[in-house]
Amino acid sequence: MTTQNATHHHPPHGTNVALGTFNVPKATFVPLGSAGERAGGLGGVTAVLGEGAAGNDLSGEFPADGIAAVHAAGLLTATVAEEDGGAGLGVAGQCRVLAALGEGDPSVALIAAMTLFSHAKQANGRFWPAELYSRVLDESAVRPTLLNAVRVEPDLGSPARGGLPRTIARRTSDGWAVSGHKRFATGAEGLAYFLVWAVTDEPVPRVGTFAVPGGSPGIEVRRTWNQLGLRASGSHDVVFTDAAGHLVEATEAAAATRQDNLAVGRMALPLAAIYLGVGRAAQRYFHRFAHERVPANLGRPVATTERFAQAAGEIEVLLSGAEELLFGVAERLDRGEPVPRTRALGARVVADRQTRAAVELAVRLLGNPGLSQDNPLERHFRDIQCAGVHAPQEDVALHAIGRAVLAP
Repeated sequence: MTTQNATHHHPPHGTNVALGTFNVPKATFVPLGSAGERAGGLGGVTAVLGEGAAGNDLSGEFPADGIAAVHAAGLLTATVAEEDGGAGLGVAGQCRVLAALGEGDPSVALIAAMTLFSHAKQANGRFWPAELYSRVLDESAVRPTLLNAVRVEPDLGSPARGGLPRTIARRTSDGWAVSGHKRFATGAEGLAYFLVWAVTDEPVPRVGTFAVPGGSPGIEVRRTWNQLGLRASGSHDVVFTDAAGHLVEATEAAAATRQDNLAVGRMALPLAAIYLGVGRAAQRYFHRFAHERVPANLGRPVATTERFAQAAGEIEVLLSGAEELLFGVAERLDRGEPVPRTRALGARVVADRQTRAAVELAVRLLGNPGLSQDNPLERHFRDIQCAGVHAPQEDVALHAIGRAVLAP
């Protein structure tokens, strides 16, 4: 797989954002079978992302080259429905893709995930106006066309905990004008469309999603993302001031005050797979260190010691167990089996715990070298801390699962 260089210009703080230009070849979908992976499919994308991950983490800039590589592999549109000309990738396929991307660069993986989820939702429910979605697909054929549902607000917090947005969509003569302040808009500086959650100003208010093109006037990206991990995900604040938008879907506001946190299984599993990929990257470095480290008092690699062998076994059990759980539940969903809604959300909780435990064990075994910025394990340790921040967070997930299993 080859990609050309991509450039993306970042606005200074407090200016209106204007999309940069991605120079990439036409996308070609990467096969997802093991043979394809061995032939340089997903494994090739992982390797390309891995080459830029450390630099992206250090700079915190939008990872345009990585996104271009994912686009060139045809992965940004892998969940587009087959009737729309896509691959119609299911939940298990999304898990495999995002685990591979997460192993290379989880910041790129998270940005890509938001686009994959948007196309998957459209494939399952047909929410977008046909003409607008057709335009999105036409754009996606020639360049990375990133989508993200931006919902979190400074006062509201995460919608997973209930409440309505303060962002307002006002009807105009030719559409809608959207005004409000959103937080944690992953990939904000490269989004082709912000899918903004807002309340209408109608006599009977509705709450819904409005597609605001990324290059529109009235969009201000505030570069507030300065987190411990996933530093290149660009999950900045965005302020909309009468930005022109298109209504995608809406329902009566009174019916949308509380999110159904058990209804997110189709996203929860692939999100957890991103961090499974981080765990595999950490494991790879742990193995490398174990084989290369030869203490003078030992005279042989630490990989030959009982302590490191036992730790390597524990790490593999944790990661393979998380993998079997995520992919197993995902494959059941794809087969249409009656999987309890608590099962997918619970699988994400367990998988997140196990991948974090695996990476933390690797860091403990290495001691001081494990926390040195001179090797990738320190970065993997920081990135894995982000596993639990995605909505619904663990306490909300456990509460929803508990209420469901205690119901008479």
